[in-house]
Amino acid sequence: MAKSMYHYIAELWKRPYDGEMALVMRQRIIKWRREPAIVRVEKPTRLDRARALGYKAKQGFIVVRVRVRKGGLHRPRPNKGRRPKRMGVYGYAPAKSIRLIAEERAARKYPNLEVLNSYYVGEDGQYKWYEVILVDPHHPAIKSDLEINWICSRKHRGRVFRGLTSAGRKMRGLRKSRGLKGTHKHKWRKKQKERRLKKRHEASRGARDLWVVAKSREEYG
Repeated sequence: MAKSMYHYIAELWKRPYDGEMALVMRQRIIKWRREPAIVRVEKPTRLDRARALGYKAKQGFIVVRVRVRKGGLHRPRPNKGRRPKRMGVYGYAPAKSIRLIAEERAARKYPNLEVLNSYYVGEDGQYKWYEVILVDPHHPAIKSDLEINWICSRKHRGRVFRGLTSAGRKMRGLRKSRGLKGTHKHKWRKKQKERRLKKRHEASRGARDLWVVAKSREEYG
């Protein structure tokens, strides 16, 4: 069976700094270093990954390449007297992943668009580059597309800042699963059932007493 073009693209990206891709990546990164931190690109660098994450070559879809610095956060060293332990210089690491930071920066740059997803495209010793897929929720082509028009709903506004993208869900620990009972969906359904049966702590003591009275009235008339 013949393999598709996307298969061969994916094979090259398994080891992007070896073999045929090494020279191409070197030339790309030299060029990207001289560009601004956020650049809109005409076509995705990794077409297979972009298509897998929902990208379509149609109006309303935009791809942006974002450069983010690598490493932890070191604060300026204070010039006043202080013992080294209290300097407060090292050990400040962001709670977010670099990929999520790239998505948020792209969303701030294009406030009228929503972040669909993102993927890795390269790195050097100082920076990492990600391409972020943005969607225009007000475009007629997006509104009429049954596969993507869910993003036009008001409840998906600012989804990247609420941790609803893939990178955000990973940061919140919602992509880790210990079988079916460890999934987020299972936990949500369990809590909904407990709320319905008034078994959760959210139901105050007074509410539980009222429920007991109502139940006894039903049984004894």
